[in-house]
Amino acid sequence: MLRLLLALNLFLLNLLACNGDFESCRSKVVDSESIVNQTLQIPVQNNQRIVFSKTAPNMKIIKHDPYLSLYLVEDTKKFKYPFRINMNYAMGTLGVDNHRVVEGKILKKQIGLESFATFSEKLSTPSLLLNSCCALEGIVTERGIIEKEYIDRFLKAKIISYADFGIRVKAVGSLIAIGSINPFMENNPFMKDDIILELDGKKVKNASKLARDILFSEIGSMHNVKIKRGDKTLVVTVKSQKRAGGGFMGDSFLEYFGISFDKNLVIMKIEKSAESYGLKVGDKLIQIGTKSVK
Repeated sequence: MLRLLLALNLFLLNLLACNGDFESCRSKVVDSESIVNQTLQIPVQNNQRIVFSKTAPNMKIIKHDPYLSLYLVEDTKKFKYPFRINMNYAMGTLGVDNHRVVEGKILKKQIGLESFATFSEKLSTPSLLLNSCCALEGIVTERGIIEKEYIDRFLKAKIISYADFGIRVKAVGSLIAIGSINPFMENNPFMKDDIILELDGKKVKNASKLARDILFSEIGSMHNVKIKRGDKTLVVTVKSQKRAGGGFMGDSFLEYFGISFDKNLVIMKIEKSAESYGLKVGDKLIQIGTKSVK
């Protein structure tokens, strides 16, 4: 009962503290120069900025997430009132750019590096997704919204990497299904259209949460996954591997061989380990084995 009262008091205090004019959030975006020349550069703690950019910014780069096209850079302007990330319940969600504020809500959550979140209202890109306290809820890109859980992890991680079970999950009604599997992963225990029921003994709630649990797990760790395959219920064991594609990078599973693609399946980068395949940057993937790809 005491916990409930404390939680209620905290909720009411936050509500009163943030019951201001949403225009103040736009003013903060403008004053902080968070959007310059169609580039996001959001001030955060420790005199740093999060930059969303497809190319490396001309700033001192602290770290880079190629999957989300995020850079953490030194903030030479040292904005006095940096944005904090709201990891609590959002009381009001706003899409904010230099010119307008749009109130709405998240319609579909981000599912890993496969699909970004969507908003109930049309938003300009790039822009910031804030709550009514002007705290950061997400980054609005042309491909959707990068949600706060991923931004928070980006800031906290010393090394940028994600884990992979060799599957890509999707929501099918109230179920969580496997949309595709990595055919190159040795002893991959999963099959396309398997329904995932539990991860490590805990019932999975939704595709968004499951995808995060997989991506944020420790690389090399072992996991038990309960699945439904047809009319059979099975428990399979999988070892997490390092993710090698997805997000703003290509995700053909060939990335595991050191070949990086863009969203049009054109080769962007070839690691030294893959040079013996005879491929060149600019080549386009059109067929794997006897199957055409699109």
